[in-house]
Amino acid sequence: MPFANFKVPEKTLTPQQKEEIVTRTTELCVEIYGERARNNTMVLVEEVADGGWGIAGNVLTLAMLGEATPTNTSDA
Repeated sequence: MPFANFKVPEKTLTPQQKEEIVTRTTELCVEIYGERARNNTMVLVEEVADGGWGIAGNVLTLAMLGEATPTNTSDA
């Protein structure tokens, strides 16, 4: 069973964007593995709390990166 896990900063994706990640990732797995993968592909989009992620040993926040928050962040 293909499994993809996306970890993203919380409140940076709209429900529609999360749906697109799930749909397009599933389609990619079908393209690679064939149609048999469609019903078995699991895609998990996890939102990580602001400040709960980093790179190169540095904790990052949305404010540090100047990221805008989508206007509609209710769960899909």
